[in-house]
Amino acid sequence: MRNRVLVVDDAELNREILKEILGQEYQVITAADGVEAIELLGRHHAELAVVLLDLIMPKADGFAVLEEMRKKGWMEKTPVLIISGETSAETEKKCFEYGVSDFIKKPFANDIIKKRVNNIIGLFQYQNELEEKVQKQTLALRKQYSLLQIQAEKLRKSNENIIEILGNVVEYRNVENGQHIRRVKGFTAILAKELMKEYPEYGLDEKKVELIVAASALHDIGKIAIPDKILLKPAKLTPEEFEYMKSHTTRGSEILDNFSHIWDEDYHKTTHEICRYHHERYDGRGYPDGLSGDAIPISAQLVSIADVYDALVSERVYKSAYSKEEAFHMIVSGECGVFSPKLLECFRNTRKQFEELADKYKS
Repeated sequence: MRNRVLVVDDAELNREILKEILGQEYQVITAADGVEAIELLGRHHAELAVVLLDLIMPKADGFAVLEEMRKKGWMEKTPVLIISGETSAETEKKCFEYGVSDFIKKPFANDIIKKRVNNIIGLFQYQNELEEKVQKQTLALRKQYSLLQIQAEKLRKSNENIIEILGNVVEYRNVENGQHIRRVKGFTAILAKELMKEYPEYGLDEKKVELIVAASALHDIGKIAIPDKILLKPAKLTPEEFEYMKSHTTRGSEILDNFSHIWDEDYHKTTHEICRYHHERYDGRGYPDGLSGDAIPISAQLVSIADVYDALVSERVYKSAYSKEEAFHMIVSGECGVFSPKLLECFRNTRKQFEELADKYKS
């Protein structure tokens, strides 16, 4: 605890009076001018409870002392009480601009000096203690935040690992080759970033885009519940078979619901939406729930275009691949589904990126 007082005054009588007033409670050191005061401050500033400072002094005046204290940052921890015969409002204003705590005019009353000094010291000690508590709490909160970040990163990796494992199951079970999921993720990323830039009303940011792209890997997980005779049939499906094939959306979302307890809510929600709704149409004529417009989650709308484009430009057991130009026109003309006008605009804007990615995986 600071218990030392510095009295700075060129009048020896004033120094002795102040030393007598404060000496019973504090250790008092004195300086006869600004130069001596600055020297003592340099040695004892960390021990001082208060500085009582005159303004008019030889060698260096009180303002020189204040300037040095402000420059060294000492006034932040040590209060300054001005005791001066200078009584102009301009002088007081200048002192308070330096950050002094109080201004007492000479001649002073002994009991007033003691009370003001005690009040200022008590206030500053309380303020410093409060600042130290805040600093400690801030440090503790930063440590907790760092731990939360580490835990969040571990959880994110765990979520991604679950998606990757389930995605591999789909690849091994599905008729398409292992590149299908990677291509859909790539097309989804391209489209989502463009939508984020052009239409901020959808509330997408880098984190949400990353989540949607990762979750897109599970859009067809329900196909693991479809029998081989339907899933691998190298010909057009009968109406009954097609109805059964359509159930991969609901079956897949049910499978994902079983994993809801092992990943966080955002991952579960996004994978569920994509799996169940990526075959919905903007005009409400899709399946399984006949959603229309933006009632279809934006994650599912993005993956829908990515999935359709990849299906068109890729060779399957039941069809040959369309050219990239044909695929583009089939999507924008509505031949292969009805999509949001905003997403179609983003698709047009990113046509070259889609084609470059298709060529990359083809090669």
